[in-house]
Amino acid sequence: MNPEISVILPVHNAGNYLEEAVKSILNQSFRNLELILIDDHSKDGAVERLSAVWKEDRRLRILSSPSRGIVQALNFGAAAAEGNFIARMDADDISHVDRFKIQMEYFKNNPEIGIVSARVEIFRDDCHPDKGFQIYEDWLNRLCTPEDIQKEIFIESPLPHPTVILRRSVWDSLGGYRDVSWPEDYDLWLRAYLNGILMGKPDEILLKWRDHTGRLTRTDSRYSQKSFLKAKAHFLARSHLRDRAALICGTGSNGMQIYDFLTEEGCEVQAFVDVSPSMIGKMKRSLPVLGAEILLEPLTSLILGTVGSRGEREKLRNFLVEAGKTEGRDFLFAV
Repeated sequence: MNPEISVILPVHNAGNYLEEAVKSILNQSFRNLELILIDDHSKDGAVERLSAVWKEDRRLRILSSPSRGIVQALNFGAAAAEGNFIARMDADDISHVDRFKIQMEYFKNNPEIGIVSARVEIFRDDCHPDKGFQIYEDWLNRLCTPEDIQKEIFIESPLPHPTVILRRSVWDSLGGYRDVSWPEDYDLWLRAYLNGILMGKPDEILLKWRDHTGRLTRTDSRYSQKSFLKAKAHFLARSHLRDRAALICGTGSNGMQIYDFLTEEGCEVQAFVDVSPSMIGKMKRSLPVLGAEILLEPLTSLILGTVGSRGEREKLRNFLVEAGKTEGRDFLFAV
């Protein structure tokens, strides 16, 4: 009998974290699964130690990636998967024992959903996560419905990668991961968004997401703010800005970078908007900086928020809603 879920877990020198991550999958209350561990040229002996401990559990399959890198390892593992659902797990995280049981129930109760994620608890072994990660956790755990995820998908990656499970048909339609200059998971979610695939999360916290200095999010340039902005511009050009111009709210570095990437993608930007009297009337990137009163007028262009200071996004959102604008149609946030 084929497994219902194929869990893809890439490994590169995961050390002492690996066994706990694997244990949290193989001890799931949902038993009809296979765990495909792809060894991406590890040299720390953790995979060998693991295979000795779990050699009796035939649900664990250990494969060696023929190439190097996480995208290649993930696609290699998915190609070997036999399940009707493709799930993700990382070698340094811990899944709740009922994670797949709850996620499969969510699929059953929401047949229109193609990708299911989960709420998370970010933790460190040595201390509490830094303030930025706590803010990110709060934001992630607030976005559960397809509507909320769609509305804020251009702010950040709304689905924690190691929590995700996809219908096999969705995986096949998207064609797997791409090796691009921004994060491979965010690229996949944005492609799903462009294809009208709905994403959601159940209410429970189903993963302990470990933060440490060796995480790719801290070491790989693809996870830089600049790379995220490049991804956003690429997909905005293929969705909301395909047939309309942008009006960028914010004249800081984020606004300038998103302008540069949008123009590279062939998008039209009409002007910048700022609330600071010292900025209004100046020129940025050869475009005028207008005051916020322009946002009160009927507009055909997309208002694109790039304000990065904490609390400023919510202030701008409230201002736009009170002005009769609709998020997702009249305005979006890219930061």
